[in-house]
Amino acid sequence: MIKNRVGLYLPVLMFMLAALAWSQTSDLWQIHDMNRPRPQIITPGTASTQERPGQAPSDAIVLFNGQDLSQWRAMDGGPAKWVIKNNVIETVKGAGYIRSYREFGSCQLHIEFSTPLPASGSSQGRGNSGVILMGRYEVQVLDSYENITYADGQASAVYAQYPPLVNASRPPGQWQTYDIVFRRPVFDQEGKVQRPAMMTVFHNGILVQDHVELTGPTGWLSQRPYSAHAEKLPISLQDHGNPVRYRNIWVRELVDPADKLIDKPSYRLADDLLQKYAGRYGDSGRGVEIQVRDGHLQANVYGVRTLMFYAESETQFYSREVDITLDFQLDAENNVSGVVVAVASSPSELKKID
Repeated sequence: MIKNRVGLYLPVLMFMLAALAWSQTSDLWQIHDMNRPRPQIITPGTASTQERPGQAPSDAIVLFNGQDLSQWRAMDGGPAKWVIKNNVIETVKGAGYIRSYREFGSCQLHIEFSTPLPASGSSQGRGNSGVILMGRYEVQVLDSYENITYADGQASAVYAQYPPLVNASRPPGQWQTYDIVFRRPVFDQEGKVQRPAMMTVFHNGILVQDHVELTGPTGWLSQRPYSAHAEKLPISLQDHGNPVRYRNIWVRELVDPADKLIDKPSYRLADDLLQKYAGRYGDSGRGVEIQVRDGHLQANVYGVRTLMFYAESETQFYSREVDITLDFQLDAENNVSGVVVAVASSPSELKKID
């Protein structure tokens, strides 16, 4: 179906805006431009109290709501062996770590925990657990209320790398919150790090990690280098032998447009083949205009921005600046009949008009 009205392009343009590398600013729009797409409307969550957990935002994936462990597995894939008591998860000594059934990359993670009361032990032996992103990058859970330990191992530390900016711990037995903004690492085709993992952490509403750049996976007495891994992996909770409790766990997946803009391979096509794709697609006012330039395709997309496109096959092209792809459609006689324009994976089919 061809989209031929300006209003129908707004969702596509919204994705285009999201696809511009890191910034929320853009050269696509004038300041205070009323045509600029508005953000998605969601219902915000509610704050937790000591007595009861709050409500997750409407666009969150709830990993634990007090009812069951259906979103969690043991590390070997079997049933999680932690227990539910009074609508909270509690670690069980010797049960091992648990991991989320779903996998995540860049995300916002909210999790609440409570260390044992009465407090028992000292240093790393007191209320020890951990929240581990992608099975590699740990935010330490510990009873750090009037409990001395090494700085990069206390509560809300990025374990063995970054101590928290302040100690915002509450007394044992009280509920505490972590709000973690995590950006996964990005690797090139050879497995080399193109962008390291980064974390921002709020502990009980206090900023304790300010967009820190991880040096690699976290670990006890180790500084391991990065090794390439999948774009999404489970979130893990650590069993360290202490009966730490968890509740109200939810995740919001984050758009990570930079992932698709790093050193994607391309090759050159013959000029006569490229010329076959030149022309206008869609309606004259809001379509795509394509021409050949310097052995590649140059396209003005929806009258908003002109971009270079590089071949990854004879009919598929991508931009290195913005997350947009072009997939040309051929008829039975091998003539170009249209193009599918996918902006941040949201496709629109446009017919060729000249």
